[in-house]
Amino acid sequence: MPRQVDHVSRRRLIAEAVCHLADERGLEGVTLRDVAARAQVSMGAVQRCFRNKEEMLVFALGHISERISERVQARLLRSPAQSASTALGHAATEISLLREEHRAEARVWLAFVAQAAVSKALARTLTANYATLQEAFTRLISEAGEGADRAVRLDPQLEARTLLALADGLTAHVLIGHLTPHEAHDVLHTHLARLWEQPVTRTPSPDSPLP
Repeated sequence: MPRQVDHVSRRRLIAEAVCHLADERGLEGVTLRDVAARAQVSMGAVQRCFRNKEEMLVFALGHISERISERVQARLLRSPAQSASTALGHAATEISLLREEHRAEARVWLAFVAQAAVSKALARTLTANYATLQEAFTRLISEAGEGADRAVRLDPQLEARTLLALADGLTAHVLIGHLTPHEAHDVLHTHLARLWEQPVTRTPSPDSPLP
């Protein structure tokens, strides 16, 4: 049992090294040797954990996805009595990676998304991750829509897909400097408010922290 625990910890340590290197130089600059050096383990240790670079990248993508999901769950658990629409807003804000402290994570995430365009293994992992998020968003939109006064009923699955695409787009626009984090937050906030046909309330000033 101790060996198994050590093996899991080492894989996570290596995944963190992959993320740090990807943040600095993109995934094309990530090599097994550099990962070993950054994780302060031997090349043999890396090769015992992963058969090749692709397997290592797939695990690292799963690692960062799990970290974001855990943060979403923690955000929701802090306010267990919140409405479905509020929960949806919190979850969408977290996965958009708009906060300054999540900027490195955003760079790594988009590096994986770009690499997935030419890697079937990464694409499968991303597709599964998006499917899980879409299911959760669909459920929240369905619950929130039940109490909304709308002339036309929402299509929860379509709205969930739209929200996921918007979140990724906002991540990219903030990262390249097209939008500020607060401008991106306003876009997201306005989109969600329009789903329920509610007036858009005043958003925080640029000097205020994101909610």
